[in-house]
Amino acid sequence: MRKLILPTIFGILLLACQPKTKTTETQPAKPNIIYILADDLGYGDLSCYGQTHFSTPNIDKLAENGMLFTQHYSGSTVCAPSRSALMTGQHTGHTPIRGNKEWQPEGQFPIVPDAVTIAEALKEAGYTTGAFGKWGLGYPGSEGDPNMQGFDEFYGYNCQRMGHNYYPYHLWHNQEKVVLEGNSGKKTEAYGPELIHNEAIRFIENNKDQPFFMYYPSIIPHAELFAPDEYIAKYRGKLEPEKAYIGVDDGPNYKQGGYGSQQETHAAFAAMVDYLDMQVGEIVAKLKELGIYENTLIIFTSDNGPHLEGGADPDYFNSNEPLKGYKRDLYEGGIRVPMIAMWDGKIKAASSTDHISAFWDVFPTVAEVTGISTPDSIDGISFLPTLLGEKQAEQHDYLYWEFHEKGGRQAVRKGDWKLVRYNVFTPEKTTTELYNLTTDVGEENNVASDHPELVEELSALIEKSHTKSDLFKFGNEE
Repeated sequence: MRKLILPTIFGILLLACQPKTKTTETQPAKPNIIYILADDLGYGDLSCYGQTHFSTPNIDKLAENGMLFTQHYSGSTVCAPSRSALMTGQHTGHTPIRGNKEWQPEGQFPIVPDAVTIAEALKEAGYTTGAFGKWGLGYPGSEGDPNMQGFDEFYGYNCQRMGHNYYPYHLWHNQEKVVLEGNSGKKTEAYGPELIHNEAIRFIENNKDQPFFMYYPSIIPHAELFAPDEYIAKYRGKLEPEKAYIGVDDGPNYKQGGYGSQQETHAAFAAMVDYLDMQVGEIVAKLKELGIYENTLIIFTSDNGPHLEGGADPDYFNSNEPLKGYKRDLYEGGIRVPMIAMWDGKIKAASSTDHISAFWDVFPTVAEVTGISTPDSIDGISFLPTLLGEKQAEQHDYLYWEFHEKGGRQAVRKGDWKLVRYNVFTPEKTTTELYNLTTDVGEENNVASDHPELVEELSALIEKSHTKSDLFKFGNEE
């Protein structure tokens, strides 16, 4: 035994006496990535973007310490395809999931096995990965399950429809169905966003000593309009005239996707965004407490424009100001979203940019930040130069969206110009609209008849951008 121990000790001492190499001294730690995705939060729903009915001090603090984007776009105008574009780095003409297609009894159709997600790429590079919130890209146990798409840990709502309800009967922790007895029957003791947030904080604590990627797709402020009463009380009577909503309070759809009734929809909406703002503040505070704040890139955004469901009143709050349209529209109000990036010491504080970017740019940006490779199939372009205050040499020639509901909708933006086509599935009803977003960000003046050559050019880009999907038929495609 002595013969084994002595050489080992000698070897350790010898190594300890060796001078550290320059690589060891200068090698920076891999940065943590936290991506916070609000649900149906409008372009004007943050006070740093102009909201005046309530304030969002913690999210505003991200902007004060980081960069605010004025021309950032979601992946789509509804949940699942927007998330698919984010995860794969592909726009909706290419990404596997292009609509909110249900899987019964719970979940959505799964993302395809050969899709490469941002989480898979980061996990392969040594990152611990976690998702906390709403998934929507594959039913439990399917190939699209978050544990099968690169996430080491998932806690939250697998199903978007179940994510309509804030006091759910159950949530999912990886493959375990977590039954919430406090919400059985009509009880409302366990607020879903609070449970999910607690697990996200625990994930940060457990991984403070190693690089991690935390995807935080909150369900706030998607309908239904529910928040803890102490938050609603802060706004009660202050957002008049109040608006009541009568929803689903019993029956087979209760807590199965139906929106519950809310007598104070204005106060509830403000309370929900207030609650999300508090959670953002707690995430930042935890990073500082653990000493990893300076080494963490935080991105905050929303998955699409404001909704009109469950009693929501975006016109009262100017949620899409100054934009036209809502969720399910391909006008700016449906797809232009707030986006803030903060990375202490790397991103200039209180900066802003009009760089045109979209969800499919996040994958290549994070890849450049962390030094990982990206699939050849992605449509995105890294906006890291913009974040670092450098020249953004590579720019999009154009951005493209398609939406498979409401008769089929398509849009393309190239520079200042945007072409919007509605009723695509019925050629005799198809409308073609052209807007100059520099002079008409509200898309009020259709100038298609004045610029036939531009209409032809942008229409050709639309045809070029759409590829057929085995899962999502677009109109009359065979």
